[in-house]
Amino acid sequence: QVQVVESGGGSVQAGGSLMLSCAVSGSIFKINTMGWYRQAPGKKREMVALITRGGDPYYADSVKGRFTISGDNTNYTVYLAMDNLTPEDTAVYYCNADYLLSIRSAPLYAWGQGTLVTVSS
Repeated sequence: QVQVVESGGGSVQAGGSLMLSCAVSGSIFKINTMGWYRQAPGKKREMVALITRGGDPYYADSVKGRFTISGDNTNYTVYLAMDNLTPEDTAVYYCNADYLLSIRSAPLYAWGQGTLVTVSS
């Protein structure tokens, strides 16, 4: 069973910073990508940032230049450094892992329980 555990959410004023952390554990053969998604009240879940196994990052346009994703493939952890936060960043942030159970398995996806980020003006 694969588990995804996030930490680091909280409340901050606009212009502030937060760091989210995520750890993935379980019987995993390989992780292809890890990433962060968010869902604001009344809105669909959206991709925030992804990082590939090779370390290539991808960002939503809305967070480019403000958020930085990093990861450690050796212990399946991923981080999201969020700077210059705005009230529009308020959402529940979810960590996601795209992984394989074996060399022949189809890709599977695991989600964390989410961590709330609240940015006040």
